[in-house]
Amino acid sequence: MAAEQFQQLHAYLNSQIIGQHQLTRSLLIALLADGHLLVEGPPGLAKTRAINALANGMDADFHRVQFTPDLLPADLTGTDIYRPETGEFVFQQGPLFHNLMLADEINRAPAKVQSALLEAMAERQITVGSKTYPLPSLFLVMATQNPLEQEGTYPLPEAQLDRFLMHVEIDYPGGETELDILKLTRGEALKQSAPLPSKLSQEDIFKARDEALALHMAPELETYLVQLVIATRQPATIDEELANWIEFGVSPRATIALDRCARAHAWLAGRDFVGPDDIQAVVHNVLRHRIILTYQAEAQGITTNQVLDRIVQLVAVP
Repeated sequence: MAAEQFQQLHAYLNSQIIGQHQLTRSLLIALLADGHLLVEGPPGLAKTRAINALANGMDADFHRVQFTPDLLPADLTGTDIYRPETGEFVFQQGPLFHNLMLADEINRAPAKVQSALLEAMAERQITVGSKTYPLPSLFLVMATQNPLEQEGTYPLPEAQLDRFLMHVEIDYPGGETELDILKLTRGEALKQSAPLPSKLSQEDIFKARDEALALHMAPELETYLVQLVIATRQPATIDEELANWIEFGVSPRATIALDRCARAHAWLAGRDFVGPDDIQAVVHNVLRHRIILTYQAEAQGITTNQVLDRIVQLVAVP
């Protein structure tokens, strides 16, 4: 069954990515919800390793692109190559034609490159010259950002951030977890790697997506989900202080993403229905990058996470 294979893949990811359970779970949720992931965290926290491990557990190909200021859109999309022996131009595919792609430090590339990537994420196709080429049916982008160093970067505009299904924040592991990481890397150096699980086929992934979409969600819970979204747009209706913190709320794309992610979370937990806990478990990752705070909130040191904590606390659970 697809559920059992996903559980095996989840266990394998957790064995390879020590102490980053939120990241491994978010990768599977993005896979099930057919969306893309923006991961923000300091260097060395196994972001590249995570998506590489995901590719190892799936019947899919993987490509990593290091985003740099001199990167060109054609370095992602591919380009037409002239063949003198035939006198014709032949399209040579770029990294975007892989099933899984890591866009490492996406904010280090200029806007044209970011736009080429985000267009492919949204439209699932690219255009080179006068021709349009469809991307694979299974297509997931995991982009990373380094919060520690912002010099020489090109921050993603809010409209482009909205294209990401989730924005996941990860941090350094604790002492015990660090010891486990040492043991894991030492074992790998001695060729003692954990056995790979049976590869998850793309058919099983598409089947699992259909099952997640078919989960039961009570009408009252759908209303609760929408009320969380509306609270970001009309914060004064639930709390005056929130109204001073939020400049702009989230778009309907966030409502769709929250629904998809909550369903994927419930499916991964082995349930045939969606509960309030499933929505609350993903609401921060889904809405975090879509809310724009006021200058007043930033001056007070208020974070988006604190705003979402307040919204979850104030919106009544059915």
